[in-house]
Amino acid sequence: MSESEKLLQSSAVVRQRTRTRWPSLAVICLVVVLLFISLNAKLQLLAFPLSLISEPPRPPPDACPQPAPLFPTRRNAAIWETIRTQTASDAFKLGPGGALELLAGAVRIPTESYDDMHPVGVDPRWEVFADFHAYLARVFPRVHTTLKLRKINTYGLWFEWPGADPSLKPVLFMGHQDVVPVEPTTVGEWTHPPYSGYFDGHRIWGRGSADDKNGLVGILIALETLLQNGFTPTRTLVAAFGFDEEASGLEGAGALAGALLTAYGEDGVAFILDEGDGIVNTFGTALAYPCVAEKGYLDVVVEVTSPGGHSSVPPEHTTIGILAALLVQYEANPYPVRLSRGSTPLQTLQCLAQHGGSALPPAIRALILAAPHSDEALRALEGILAKDRLYRSQLATTQAVDVVRGGVKANALPEAAHAVVNHRILTESSVAEVRAHNIAALRPLAERFNLSFTAFGVAEQGAPGTARGTLALRDMYDALEPAPVSPRDSSAYELLSGSIKAAYGTRRGAANGSDTVVVAPAVLVGNTDTQFYWKLSPHIFRYGHGNAAAGLRPDEILDKIHTVDESIDADDFVEMIRFFITLVLNADESVVL
Repeated sequence: MSESEKLLQSSAVVRQRTRTRWPSLAVICLVVVLLFISLNAKLQLLAFPLSLISEPPRPPPDACPQPAPLFPTRRNAAIWETIRTQTASDAFKLGPGGALELLAGAVRIPTESYDDMHPVGVDPRWEVFADFHAYLARVFPRVHTTLKLRKINTYGLWFEWPGADPSLKPVLFMGHQDVVPVEPTTVGEWTHPPYSGYFDGHRIWGRGSADDKNGLVGILIALETLLQNGFTPTRTLVAAFGFDEEASGLEGAGALAGALLTAYGEDGVAFILDEGDGIVNTFGTALAYPCVAEKGYLDVVVEVTSPGGHSSVPPEHTTIGILAALLVQYEANPYPVRLSRGSTPLQTLQCLAQHGGSALPPAIRALILAAPHSDEALRALEGILAKDRLYRSQLATTQAVDVVRGGVKANALPEAAHAVVNHRILTESSVAEVRAHNIAALRPLAERFNLSFTAFGVAEQGAPGTARGTLALRDMYDALEPAPVSPRDSSAYELLSGSIKAAYGTRRGAANGSDTVVVAPAVLVGNTDTQFYWKLSPHIFRYGHGNAAAGLRPDEILDKIHTVDESIDADDFVEMIRFFITLVLNADESVVL
């Protein structure tokens, strides 16, 4: 058995590789903002000659519609005002059993998930989640006695709060219990121990404080607070928490999704809210970025075989040399950048141009506003943005050579070598298109090196004559198509946007609505547990209302998640809870979801 075969066989234990996200969800959704910050000076020098645009730039009337703040005004108005006062108090945040104490306690339980974990019941590393469940039951007694709790695959949590009107579709709040493991060699680099849940007067420190125990605990605090204040829902409310999102998601959300689909049916949920981005200070304007789409995912194994032998008499190209040429061919053939009308990235830009701060370079603002009706402006904008590595990840399928293996001894010609090329698939593309791109890029080299060529189980035409080796392409794990794009012109998106604006405008320290937030749809470059929930609802939003209080810039958010010194601002955590409560109450009153 070759080394490549051994590696592929051993990896089958995992069943599906982690669709690894970037170190911060803020990074993922806010690539567009980072672009303008990093290229601000360059963009001003690249001013496009606007005289070439066939029509003068004008903001399309519906480029980035902004609903008014949405407050509970009917049966939930009084309870919303009561809870608004309650959550603004120091006792709610700092008191015994307060929000920060509850989050800190959750952080202290190291619910790490690993890529190589075996199924539940086989791998003892899952057992820490039982301790976490015991903690949640102790600190959220009303939730556990009032809501119906089902445990799916032992550790998946499915809470259901039945509404008085069963004809209304339920709403689903998501989160995950697991955290990224702490690298043992980095423990000494932490300002405070990674599982201390330490509060320094401003921030809670520890693994999971910002991903995603803040979201999970925040949702449960919101439910506990609603119960404490006598709220009874008209619309059924569901909360589902997986436990291996940072690995494959299969054991947790993968199992939960099947149970939820059986219970509520296809398109049986009004909307789904999962972890995601929040609010960012962009050129002096607060912009909220709910992610309405996710890129797809494909790992391609590129395997080459050729005769071995003694290295003292090598061929012109060894197996590893051939593989190296193939990888160079990959990098010489990147996927084209596409900025298309109606795409989410262009919608994000239009919100920035139409409602963003005055610091945005005027020439770029003009291009963005003209792009919906001017081909010249659209192509010019695409060309400028394509020059930046960060923005390319929004506008193109990306490919990265992440693994290379081959050879066993210095004096032996390698008989096999392989590489793994990771692809994040553009929302307007598909797995089939990416596979076709792989085949087209490598077929000339298969002919050049006289290799028989098999791609994704289909024999491709190789070089004439007797092949001196083989080239095979295959999926390493299950491919994932890009997620369906949640429509902006829906009552669900409007309700979400209005709730974001209401929560932000009434936050602690807000000047009674004198400052506002612009809601702009965005694309998630990585993947969340929502990948298992597509059939439940066409309205899936990845948004957590983070950074609502701190008002940080994108460059100040980057180092808070998946790394040393993970932490969350205390006031930001309270604002997350207030947002969850606002959204629950608004959804409960809605008659159009």
